Amino acid sequence: IVSLSLAVMAVLDIKVEFGGGLELLFDNQKTLSVSIPRASDDTAVTIKDVLVHLKDHHVRERPEMFLQGDTVRPGVLTLVNDTDWELCGGAEYEVQPGDNLTFISTLHGG
Repeated sequence: IVSLSLAVMAVLDIKVEFGGGLELLFDNQKTLSVSIPRASDDTAVTIKDVLVHLKDHHVRERPEMFLQGDTVRPGVLTLVNDTDWELCGGAEYEVQPGDNLTFISTLHGG
C-alpha cells in the first residue's frame, strides 16, 4: 500500500501594474493578477520574492530593463498601494493579500 500525500501550497494573490513603458517587457500587459507560491499561509513574501517571481514567470524580454541584481533598476518608481516602497520598507516589505504593486519607468528615450 502506497500512501500519497499531496502538499497544498499556499499562494499570495496580488495585483501588479506597469507603466512608463515597462508593460512592453510583460507582453504589453499593464496589469497582472499574480499568485505567489509560499510554503504556508504564515510564510512572509517580500517584494524581493515578487520580483524574482515576475522575472522567472512573467518578463517576456529584456529583464535588465526592469531589474538590476535582485532589485528594480534605478529609474523604476515602485509603489505599494500607491505609496513609495521606500516608506514601506523597500524590497523587504512583507506583501499582504490584495496588495497592489505598481512599477513605473521614469527613463524615457529622447
